[in-house]
Amino acid sequence: MRKINELELAKELIRYPSITPKDAGAINFLSKQLRSLGFKCKEISDLTRFKEFKCKILEFKDKKSKPIKNLYARLGTKQPNLCYAGHTDVVPPGNISDWTVNPFKPSIKKNYLIGRGANDMKSSIACFVSAVNKFLKNKSKFNGSISFLITGDEEGLAINGTKKVVEYLKRKKEKINFCIVGEPTNPNKLGEMIKIGRRGSLTGKIEISGVQGHVAYPHLLNNPINTLVNICKRLKEKKLDKGNKNFQPSNLEFTGIYVDNKAHNVIPARAKAQFNIRYNNFHTANSLKKKINLIVNNLCKKNKCKFKIEYIANGDSFLTKPGKTIYMAKKIVKKITKINPKFSTTGGTSDARFIKKIAPCLEFGLVNKTMHRVDECVSISDLRKLTDIYKNILVEYFK
Repeated sequence: MRKINELELAKELIRYPSITPKDAGAINFLSKQLRSLGFKCKEISDLTRFKEFKCKILEFKDKKSKPIKNLYARLGTKQPNLCYAGHTDVVPPGNISDWTVNPFKPSIKKNYLIGRGANDMKSSIACFVSAVNKFLKNKSKFNGSISFLITGDEEGLAINGTKKVVEYLKRKKEKINFCIVGEPTNPNKLGEMIKIGRRGSLTGKIEISGVQGHVAYPHLLNNPINTLVNICKRLKEKKLDKGNKNFQPSNLEFTGIYVDNKAHNVIPARAKAQFNIRYNNFHTANSLKKKINLIVNNLCKKNKCKFKIEYIANGDSFLTKPGKTIYMAKKIVKKITKINPKFSTTGGTSDARFIKKIAPCLEFGLVNKTMHRVDECVSISDLRKLTDIYKNILVEYFK
C-alpha cells in the first residue's frame, strides 16, 4: 500500500477545475486513489451481491438539469459502516486577476495552501483519504466498513448529487451507521465547532402584477411596486420565533428586488422580489409557505393586485442528538487541537440534510474563513491535524 499524503492529494484535487456541474475528472481521480487503498471498482449486475460491490461512480441526470458524477465507495462488508461524505465541486473563482495565484494551480505561501477548493472542501477529502491510509497500515483488518459518499453537485442545485445517491443506497438496502460530513465548520481556529444539525432553507420569488401607464396619472393605474414594498415591510417585521437552545432565531432576508422598467415616466406592470428564510425546528417549509401566502394574499387583495409565488425548499432543519460517537469525536478534537469544540447548528445548508434520512451525522472540517473567497486557503498545519483527528475517530469507532 502506497503512502498517501494529505497535502499532495489536496493539491492534485484542486488542479481539477470542477466548477459545478462540471466534474473535470475529479471523481475519476478520487476513485483511483480509493482503489489503491482496496476499494475495488467492479460492475455487479446481481443486486443481491451489492455488499461486495466496493466502488461505484454514479451519474444522475434529468431533463431540466445537467448530469452529475457521484461516487460511493466501500471497504469491507461488515457492520458498522462509518461513512465520510463530501463534495469535489467548487464555486467559480470569479475574476482570476484578483487572485495572487491561478486558482486551479495550487500554491503554498507562508504555510498556507491556496487554490479554489482548498477550504471548501477538497482538502478535507484529502485528509480523510490520508487518514484511512494511515488507519489501514496499522489495522489492515477491522471489524466493520469504511465508505465514501462524494458528490459533484453540492455547490449547485443539488438535484443530481447526494440526494439521488441516498435514494440509490436506500433502494439497494445499503446501511450506513454513522456519517462524518467534512464541510469546513470552524469560524477561526480548527477545533472550535462541530455541527450536529442545520437550519432549513426556503427560497421564495414573489411577482406582483398591477396596471401599467403614465406616471402623471397614478390614480388611473395600480403601481405594483407599492404593494411589493408593503409586502417586504410586513414580512421583515414579522418575527418568526426567538430561537431555542439548539437553534438561533429563524430569519427572512430579501436578496433581490427587480423592476424591468427603464422609462422614468412609466409605472410598470410588474414588480418582483426574492427572499430566503433560514429557519429552525419550530417550522417546516410547508408551515412557512402558509404564513407567507396569507400575508401576500391579504395585501394583494387589499390593493387589488394579482400575485404569483414560487418556492424552492432546500431542506427542513434537523438535529442529531449527541450520543456516543459525537462525544467521542468531540474528545478527539479537543485532544488534538487543545480547543473544546462547541456543538452548533449555525451556517448554511449542507448535504447532511439528505444523509440524515439514512444515518445520523456530524459535520467537522477545516476553518471556513476563506471559503468561496479570492485566494481561498487552508493552513498546512490544520491539514495534518485534521488527518490525525479523522484517523483517531476511525481507531476509536472500530475498537
